[in-house]
Amino acid sequence: MGATVIATSQAGVPNARTVPFRPATCQNCPETRNLALVSIMSSACPAPIEVLPVDISGLRHGNTGIDYVHRFASGRPGPHVVVNALTHGNEFCGVTALLWLLKHAVRPRHGTLTLSFANVAAYERFDRERPLDNRFVDRDFNRVWSQDILAGDDRAEEVRRARELLPVYAAADALLDIHSTTYAVRPMLVYAALDKARRLATDLRTPTTHIVSPGAKHAGGLLIEYGKFGDPDAPNTALVVECGQHFAQRSGEVAIQTTLRFLDRFGMLDPDFAAAWIAPVPDTKPDIYEISEVRICKGPSACFTRHLEGFEEFAAGELIGHDGEDEIRAPYDRCAVIMPKFQLVVGREMVTLARRL
Repeated sequence: MGATVIATSQAGVPNARTVPFRPATCQNCPETRNLALVSIMSSACPAPIEVLPVDISGLRHGNTGIDYVHRFASGRPGPHVVVNALTHGNEFCGVTALLWLLKHAVRPRHGTLTLSFANVAAYERFDRERPLDNRFVDRDFNRVWSQDILAGDDRAEEVRRARELLPVYAAADALLDIHSTTYAVRPMLVYAALDKARRLATDLRTPTTHIVSPGAKHAGGLLIEYGKFGDPDAPNTALVVECGQHFAQRSGEVAIQTTLRFLDRFGMLDPDFAAAWIAPVPDTKPDIYEISEVRICKGPSACFTRHLEGFEEFAAGELIGHDGEDEIRAPYDRCAVIMPKFQLVVGREMVTLARRL
């Protein structure tokens, strides 16, 4: 399918329902002319679909007055921990984890546990023929976390839902935001460049790949950097876990294990239950990457010089891709590409560059 400039929603960003597919790898670059079919995997998804969405409409009416939010209070003093699923509509592993907690009647030993299904509107739009298109309805839910957007007159579905969920996140002492990736790369923890977040990620012990986000790199703002989460003087802390490929069964297993570890870190699980369900992991020093740049796709001819999935490294000055007349080159040695996009869309993120620490 040829590249086109796609429609935009009323929010002024590309609309998820109108995205055409085109290969992300340069088809005419000198660097890739001899790499026939290097990027040909699927016109819809680069991985098998092992997991499909389940009906969660029965969970709409929780006990908080906010749709798809369920809260369990122990009646004892302690932290308020929020576990958040469906920041993006096609990331099913968080649903798997939250349903597991509900099935096993997990309740906090102290403090409060809140389970949130965030962007259900996008989740309900899943189409197996175009499984990447329901990431969001109008704009990325994880790029609306700035005062300008939340307080503005933006009528995007995701902004409406963010305003609705704002008191849930604001009440959290700790937040785990569960995500997945387009390509089948290693699971990772993503957190702000703050000591409190680094300590929490280290305490979990797994996943052992850490991505540090030094603030203001992502247009619109990340949930884990919003409000007190991004305040170095506040104890409130948030992490993202990227559990693996969107539609892989293994990603749900990673989500469950990470969630249990997160809850156990805050003393919320019965010790016998934790011992029975949390899998042991070896002590491993984490691989840490710090984001240096997030490239936004500017034109319909943007492309990579070769097929990329994530964590490929480039030498200083090495060509990574093109965006119109602009060359995208590695600004330093061992420059790693993080979450390169399978579909390149004008106005959306193209690739994140990171330095291995």
